[in-house]
Amino acid sequence: MSETAKIELDGKSYELPVIEGTEKEKGIDISKLRGGTGGYITLDPGFKNTGSTKSAITYLDGENGILRYRGYPIEQLAEKASFLEVAYLLIYGELPSSQEFETFTTSITNHTLVHEDMKQFFEAYPAQAHPMGILASMVCSLSTFYPESLDPDRGPEAKDLTIHRLIAKLPTLAAWSYKNALRHPIMYPNNKYDYTQNFLHMMYAMPTSDYEMDPVIVSALNTLLILHADHEQNCSTSTVRIVGSSHANLYSSISAGINALWGPLHGGANQAVIEMLEKIANDGGDVDKWVVKAKDKSDSFRLMGFGHRVYKNFDPRATIIKKACDDVLDKLGVDDPLLDIAKKLEKVALEDEYFKERNLYPNVDFYSGIIYKAIGIPTEMFTVMFAIGRLPGWIAQWKEMIENGEPIGRPRQIYTGENERDYVQFQDR
Repeated sequence: MSETAKIELDGKSYELPVIEGTEKEKGIDISKLRGGTGGYITLDPGFKNTGSTKSAITYLDGENGILRYRGYPIEQLAEKASFLEVAYLLIYGELPSSQEFETFTTSITNHTLVHEDMKQFFEAYPAQAHPMGILASMVCSLSTFYPESLDPDRGPEAKDLTIHRLIAKLPTLAAWSYKNALRHPIMYPNNKYDYTQNFLHMMYAMPTSDYEMDPVIVSALNTLLILHADHEQNCSTSTVRIVGSSHANLYSSISAGINALWGPLHGGANQAVIEMLEKIANDGGDVDKWVVKAKDKSDSFRLMGFGHRVYKNFDPRATIIKKACDDVLDKLGVDDPLLDIAKKLEKVALEDEYFKERNLYPNVDFYSGIIYKAIGIPTEMFTVMFAIGRLPGWIAQWKEMIENGEPIGRPRQIYTGENERDYVQFQDR
């Protein structure tokens, strides 16, 4: 007999089914609670204890520091796979064969160009426009250039074409938003490069000079994109799913996810790390002083990039990216006071008992911010980099939801406003 949970309301007992996942995760199915109990719902602000869906994409165990994509440990994928391999895995459920991967990458390569008419959109934005605002707008605009994408229930080949176009064009749109801010001429994608190299080419090359590809930087960026590729039902992913649940097209659903990621409580964490380092540097660079402030509960200062909302032990992605960070800093030999401060903070967090007892270890945002700064990516582009990495996960989640025929998202609420009252004109009389 399957396991159930019991709840007592108004003297009556109700049984609710218990759902168990493949990793022995358990949840109480309350989907029929309101109808079966005469109107009762659950209240869970921020949905911290609410499962909105069953998903086969990503497994995350925050207590034990485990992250797996489709069953594959993140440690193995980060070490051995390319970003596009991981993208294929997330979207289609299995690692590709050599032929499948060649077909996939060829399709991506063939769609990296953006329609020339879209260049006029970039020219209309002011130089100060935030690249995330531009990126979200441009992704949504893609649906107007490909109107056939408006129907998410098209056949698999048509759906794949939309997916491939988006994966191919997002780095182009991101790099062009950066070039627009500098008022530099845009660089078109060059098909001799792989996915990560092509982005760096469009970011840093000029019509009169190419960008010299450093394999250490290319490898670190590939690793970062893999580590960001999916992270279960977070804010932006949930946004993509709930927008897509109305059968909004893929482009508009991903645009909504980009806007959600833009928020400083979500994708802006690595930017907050750099801003914190700048604050310490502008105060004279006394790391010990700011560590004392961080330990003082009465002080509002908090160290950014330490600890994690989900991971209660350690962030498995941070262990991986720390090595990439060290490799980049060693290779480039960057002389930057902010990076010196970052290394001092890292040493304190790894050795100080206060931080060790509270599991306040450096997380992936701490190291990613340092890497981005070291390779010259401006701070306002950090969240754009996050969006490029997270795109395959967003697409996989949207695709899974559409193919499972999940219902439109419609949360309930507990009303706390005024009771019924009669309208009286000009109540101030």
